[in-house]
This record gives sequence, C-alpha cells and structure tokens, in this order.
Amino acid sequence: MAPPDAPQTNNSPKPDSGLVSQQDVEGTWSPETVLSQLPSRPAADSASPLPFMHVLERLKTTKREGWRRFGINHGESISDHMYRMSILTMLAPATLSARLDIPRCTKMALVHDMAEALVGDITPVDPISKEEKSRRETATMDYLCTRLLGSVASTPASAVADIRAVWQEYEDNVTPEAQFVHDIDKMELLLQMMEYEKSQNGALDVGEFTWVATKITLPEINEWAEQLFEERRLFWKSVDKEPSWGG
Repeated sequence: MAPPDAPQTNNSPKPDSGLVSQQDVEGTWSPETVLSQLPSRPAADSASPLPFMHVLERLKTTKREGWRRFGINHGESISDHMYRMSILTMLAPATLSARLDIPRCTKMALVHDMAEALVGDITPVDPISKEEKSRRETATMDYLCTRLLGSVASTPASAVADIRAVWQEYEDNVTPEAQFVHDIDKMELLLQMMEYEKSQNGALDVGEFTWVATKITLPEINEWAEQLFEERRLFWKSVDKEPSWGG
C-alpha cells in the first residue's frame, strides 16, 4: 500500500480528467460524449486555431492513470510524459540518429498521446479492449484534425495532415522511427517509476512497472534501461530494502 504522503505534482485532477467510469465502458463512446459535458466546448469548423489550442490544455491537466493505484493521485500529466519523451528522442545515440529521422521522432513523441485529450489515459487494467481504445483514439484524431483544424486557413493543410499521419505512424508501429519512439515511451515510464520511488526514500515500491523493459526492442535503449535498473538497485540497497521487480 502506498504511504499517505505519496508524491504529488501539478494540480489535483479535474472530475473529467481521464478516470474511466462504468458509463464510459458500457455506453457508446464518441468525441461528442466528452465534448457535450465540457463547461465550454470548442467551436468546431472555426477559422481560428484557438479551439484546438484550448483542447490541448486537457493534456496538461489529465493525469497518467497508472500511478493512481499507488496513491499518486496528483502525479504527472499526459503532456509531462510527452515532453520528456520528446527530449529523449533528441538524445538518440549516434548509432540510431544516423539511420533515423530524429525531428520526425520528436514530433511523434509530441503527438502520440494527443487523442487522450478527449479519450483520457486508458490503462491495461481498465475494462476497455485494445480495439475499443484504438477506435476511440482514431475518432478523436479525426475530430481534432478535421473539425478543429480543417477550416483553419492560416494553418497549411499539409501541417494538419502531417500531425494525423505521424500519429498513425506511431499507432501502426512499422517504421524504424515509430519503433524507436515506442521504446522511448517505455523508457520514460521507467524513469518516472524510479523518480517516484526515490522521492519517497524507499517507502513506495512501484517495481511492478519494471516489466515494460522486456518490451524494449532496440539495444541502445535497452542499455539506458539497464543503467537505470542498476541505479535502482543501488538506491534500494542504500535504504536497506529489497525492491520488487515486475515479471
């Protein structure tokens, strides 16, 4: 059980900040079901990019849900996660940067969870299938790129199409760039896991998440993960405890 003073960052979550309710599971979800509940919904088909910009604010206030089970209710937001991912892509070792389009990877890191602005952060323990999660996120990206950005004359259509295409590239996970960013996604989670543990000086063990390292495919990112795990071993040794490790 997490200690009562589990680490908190940012503001407390809003009522609609991403928690999956039973109604979300049983009902027929669409972007409209979320938009209709907003106190100030964005104007669709506007010539201004401001409605889209306002929707992005939800990425700053919607929390990454996986940490809540450990008492971290005010933890990192979705945009917190994507920001550090984007920086990590810029640190790609030379063996990777020589064969990857790094600016595209950085862009991918910044948009790969964009749909969660309306969908929320659905975790593997939520009662929603991968297929349904994908349907919701696809519908959201279509809404964002057509109804909120499609009529903005000041934004080139090619730029909007590229946002949609980069997001889809990540989802398909076929290109080397997408595979790299998927590894970066896992590495960022591992970093956050370690940081929450250290902030509690060993009173919080979230080693359940270490299993994601087994899904990293690139040797260069595996090396980062091994360095982090060694740091974790030394930390837990310093507090004279044995940490848990996910299977």
